[in-house]
Amino acid sequence: MGDWDFLYEMNARGYSAKDIADAAGCGVAPWQWEYIDQEWVDSQLKDTPEDDIHSIEPCEPFESREGFPYSVLEQTEIFHDLVECAMRHFENTGRYLQVWGELGEIYAEIKFGLRRHGTHTAGSDGTIGGKLVEVKTISPEKSNDRVMVKSQGDFEQLLIVRIDQDFQFQGKLFNRCELKGAAGKFLRGRLKV
Repeated sequence: MGDWDFLYEMNARGYSAKDIADAAGCGVAPWQWEYIDQEWVDSQLKDTPEDDIHSIEPCEPFESREGFPYSVLEQTEIFHDLVECAMRHFENTGRYLQVWGELGEIYAEIKFGLRRHGTHTAGSDGTIGGKLVEVKTISPEKSNDRVMVKSQGDFEQLLIVRIDQDFQFQGKLFNRCELKGAAGKFLRGRLKV
C-alpha cells in the first residue's frame, strides 16, 4: 500500500470529504490515531499559569535546524507580531487566522527551548533537552473534546499548548510514559502534582 492509499480506503469505507481532507492534512488514517481526552488536558493545565504574549521571553538561547533562527530576540518579536496580527484579524473579521500549529511551535521554542526539526520531518516536531517532542496546539475554536496524537509517532514527550479566546498561552510537557491507554480509544495520562 502506498503512502496515500489510505485516502482511497477511507472513501471506500464511507468517510466524508471533510474527514478525508483532515486525514490528508495529517498524513494518517483515523484508525491510526490515538486520542487524548480533553478533560484530562484541562485537569493537567489548570495549575499552569497562562502567558500573556508580552510576558513570553526566551527561557534560554535556542537554535533549531541548520542554525535557525539566527536571532532569538528576533524570533520572539516575530512571535509577538504574529499573535498581534492574529488578534487584529479576529477583531476586524470575527474569524481566526489558521496559524495555531505554527504559533504553538514558536511558543514552544521560546518558552520550552524546543529545537525544531526541518520542515516535513515525520514523527516529532523537534527536541527539548535531547528528547524527541511532539507539539499539539489546542486552538480557541476547538469544538470537540479530544486531541489527536499519532500512535506511531516517534516522540518521547508530548507538549500540549493551549491558546484561549484572549490569545493567552498555556503549555505543559508530558513524558510519553505518562500517557496511558494506547490500546484503547483514548490515550490518557495523569500527573500527580
